[in-house]
Amino acid sequence: MLYSLFDYLTGAYGHLAGARLLTYISFRAITAGILGLLISIWFGNWFINYMKRHNISETQRDEKTDPFNVGKKGVPTMGGLIVIAAILVPCLLLGKLTNVYMILMLVTTLLMGALGFADDYIKTFRKNKDGLNGWVKIGGQVTLGLIVGLTLRFCPAVSMNEVVTSRIENNVVVVEKTPEIKSTQTTIPFVKHHNFNYADLFSWTGENNKYRFGWIFFVLLTVFVVAAVSNGANLNDGMDGMCAGNSAIIGIALLILAYTSGSVVWAEYFDVMYIPGSEELVVFMASFVGALVGYLWFNGFPAQVFLGDTGSLTVGGIIGVCAMVIHKELMVPVLCGIFLMESVSVILQTQVYKFYKKRGKHVRIWKRTPFHDHFRTSVEQVLKNDPTCSIVFKGSKNLHHETKIVLRFCIVTLILAAITILTLKIR
Repeated sequence: MLYSLFDYLTGAYGHLAGARLLTYISFRAITAGILGLLISIWFGNWFINYMKRHNISETQRDEKTDPFNVGKKGVPTMGGLIVIAAILVPCLLLGKLTNVYMILMLVTTLLMGALGFADDYIKTFRKNKDGLNGWVKIGGQVTLGLIVGLTLRFCPAVSMNEVVTSRIENNVVVVEKTPEIKSTQTTIPFVKHHNFNYADLFSWTGENNKYRFGWIFFVLLTVFVVAAVSNGANLNDGMDGMCAGNSAIIGIALLILAYTSGSVVWAEYFDVMYIPGSEELVVFMASFVGALVGYLWFNGFPAQVFLGDTGSLTVGGIIGVCAMVIHKELMVPVLCGIFLMESVSVILQTQVYKFYKKRGKHVRIWKRTPFHDHFRTSVEQVLKNDPTCSIVFKGSKNLHHETKIVLRFCIVTLILAAITILTLKIR
């Protein structure tokens, strides 16, 4: 809204002081981040008071499962609405709403927010702990993945320049770019020339067919990444400040990668593809980070509000879609290593337990999953509920308070984010 207004003022009254201010990505991004933070704090305070007045909270698990007896009953949930509002308002005010990438991110926020809200609504108001049917969740994630993948395939506004070079002639910077094309190129870490084309995987189908199959693979990969990251974020949301803290760090890394992809200068410097228009993602991700940091004002231990699926699914969906849009999805296993670890821990634990249960044995790899719960669960707690259970990795007898676990997980994410950025130069 404000972007369109200032764009008009720039054309009509370019001589007015400050008329061109909102045309600068840096100014809009910083403003969006600050605005997202302030809205998150202001709206969060109102939201928490409203939920408490109406006694709206999710039924929490028995407090006895926590060795430190941390009481969390009666804490409002659906805090993701705070984050969603703090993302949407700055983007609607400061974003370029005709930009296809901004539109995709806004659609992602609303669609995943609605999916998570439906799950929280069933848990909170209908008192059904199972929430939304699992297949419905997967269906929503698949739908979003298809929307994003097919948009990147067929929308005329989506293109890239594989190679960008610049030189100075007569004190003027001359930029040379390869033709704008639609491509299944992606940035691959730790490789000299960075780019890899999915179509090359299907060279055996012939020159014409390999691009068709390359795009099919890309769309399916989009679906997988969106579902995997959103579920990973959902599993990571089990301690105060955990998901929001990790996601804010990941958001900063994606902001840097989006700025690199949307800038001719930096795309050339790091030898990555230039994606025209992707600089608008910097504004979105700035509001995303600001919203999460503001949310941590209330979600830090002891939490006054929980994200709920409304927030965790939305946060994960945003991260996954942003990575796909800037073609940095192969960096996700590194950048979102914590989410990956949480998901793998649950999958392995479940499959191993089922495998041995059929043979009359009770075997667990870890004391409890998702993985962060392993560090605050004692062997005695597990054996009390399942005396015949055998645990492969018992770990230290010293249990950790969730504040220490959250801090350490965030430190790991910070390291992984730094490594992800460094992959642009490590070849």
